[in-house]
Amino acid sequence: MLIVIDQPAYGTWAGREALDMAFSLAAFDQPVSLLFTGAGVSWLRKDQDPAGIDQKSVAKNLAAAPVFGIEAVMADRASCQRFGLDAGDMAAGVTLVDADAQLLSQFDQTAFSA
Repeated sequence: MLIVIDQPAYGTWAGREALDMAFSLAAFDQPVSLLFTGAGVSWLRKDQDPAGIDQKSVAKNLAAAPVFGIEAVMADRASCQRFGLDAGDMAAGVTLVDADAQLLSQFDQTAFSA
């Protein structure tokens, strides 16, 4: 299962709900990978401090992915470039990929965080 998070880290619950779904699937031994694309790559920025908008950082949520058995955390290379992120700006363990048909074909199921 591939969970695609294309929503920003703050301002909407869609991304958090998608992450919760990924954790739930993984907790029941279902193979799950995460792909962050579009505005969703904002989840991956290191050293976030959303206190100014009265939100908790998503970094702790994302850091739990290995504990739950999430197989891979990936970021769309083109989206990272568009939003000014490079590998040094992102949390550890994120793999840059090209979010294309070849990548999507590797998964039996795909769900989006709409």
